[in-house]
Amino acid sequence: MRISSKGDYGLRALFDLAQRVGQGPIQSDEIARRQGIPINYLNQLLITMRRAHLIESLRGPQGGHLLARPPETITLLEVLTALEGPLLPDEPTREGLSASVPEDVALVNEVWTELRGRLEAMLATITLDDICQRKRQHSEQVMYYI
Repeated sequence: MRISSKGDYGLRALFDLAQRVGQGPIQSDEIARRQGIPINYLNQLLITMRRAHLIESLRGPQGGHLLARPPETITLLEVLTALEGPLLPDEPTREGLSASVPEDVALVNEVWTELRGRLEAMLATITLDDICQRKRQHSEQVMYYI
């Protein structure tokens, strides 16, 4: 499994919106600046996330982007699946090759299936709100010395 810039940037954009719930629509150039995401790439990701019903977008001078649902209901599994597709393929693609010991292939595939299940189960338990809470906890732990 590999998370591309699409998954990373998309999650960071949603995290940015989650931190600003209740502040109204957030413009994409603000998100891009805060998160260090190229604006044109961010706009493509926002379209994908809107189609996945993760965000809503409003046009006009007061427009911008909002989470489509509360951050505690949007899981990392949902976000990454919308942006990346399946995290691990259901079946490895080894076209034109056939194993002389198919039982071995089946056993290894069981391992991949188990890994996929555990990964998806873990990501399904983490929400955007959980990441916001982690940020608040980290902020409280910061010590300032004079």
